[in-house]
Amino acid sequence: MAIKRVYFDNSATTKISPEVLNAMMPYLTEEYGNPSSIHYMGDVATMAVHTARKQVADSLNSRPSEIIFTSGGTESDNLAIIGSVLACKDPKRQRIITTTIEHEAVLEACNELKVRGYKITVLGVDREGYLDPSVLDDAMGDDVALVSVMAANNVVGTIEDISELAKVSHEYGSLFHTDAVQGYTKMKLDVKKDSIDLLSLSGHKIHAPKGVGALYVKDGTPILPINFGGGQERGLRSSTENVPGIVGLGKAAEVAMSTMNEDIIGMSKLRDEIISNMLSINGVHLNGPIGKKRLCNNVHFRIDGSKGSDIVIKLSKNGIAVSAASACSAGSSEPSYVLTSLGLTAEQCMSALRISLSRYNTKEEVAYFTEVMRNLTS
Repeated sequence: MAIKRVYFDNSATTKISPEVLNAMMPYLTEEYGNPSSIHYMGDVATMAVHTARKQVADSLNSRPSEIIFTSGGTESDNLAIIGSVLACKDPKRQRIITTTIEHEAVLEACNELKVRGYKITVLGVDREGYLDPSVLDDAMGDDVALVSVMAANNVVGTIEDISELAKVSHEYGSLFHTDAVQGYTKMKLDVKKDSIDLLSLSGHKIHAPKGVGALYVKDGTPILPINFGGGQERGLRSSTENVPGIVGLGKAAEVAMSTMNEDIIGMSKLRDEIISNMLSINGVHLNGPIGKKRLCNNVHFRIDGSKGSDIVIKLSKNGIAVSAASACSAGSSEPSYVLTSLGLTAEQCMSALRISLSRYNTKEEVAYFTEVMRNLTS
């Protein structure tokens, strides 16, 4: 069997699309001005940033003034959580609520606030990774400053009911933040309809470059900067703007939104085909939800008697790139805290594999992957 090159690790990062690269190139070569400069090259850079801000805003049904460009999802999460909690003027609101399956960027930001004297409530989820809004309701109180729940999980792809969770948060006067890094452009997100106050996203998950992201901040939401300098991005993110990256993020958002419905259908079909094929192999079990509660591009399973990292290496030798964990913590030899939160044993956690798709993946790649997996598990 001839070895083929298949990339099934798109939740870790994606390739830059041709449209995005073409949009970025002028700002890496001829139009390299600083947006803070008042000469003509600064004007060109400023206009490029304005265009990208509108492209990202349109993708979320927000205003351009509500989009803050950052270096990525981690910075966006940190700014949203720490910046909004520190800006809260109600002295009795000293508590933050989140879940056991959040990205480290959220959990570590909460831990930093805990060091500063705030209280953190971490809610558990069910075996599919779902947080029932009633569980949040039971945990709420008038001492909560912020609720932070991800839109879709980066490990098992669980889609949370963020509109209902935001509703519960607002009933108690709390702000609601969602880490939408994995869900952005792969599920419907409307900050107005979903009543979201703060939303984080990242470029390199949607075929834009690494090192650029954005934070949606609803107009009127109290928030303070967490870094200081020249006052760029409405004073919330000081640093010379990464113009090529911002242009790439804007273009990637525009392209993704133009084909999102078809892409979701296409990735969902490939996802379901992989799930069906894998579950026909003896000893393979699906982790996380089935159907509409699962992100369109995510498959996560475990294999009895196998070690996920060993399978990753064997697949890599056959030209197939997958993940045994979130790439953000791939160096860890500990069981995934997300999977243990779902009730899996340490042994089950260590036997897990994540397959994550993009709009560029094909049925032929799925067939090749299935053939290789059957050979490895026979």
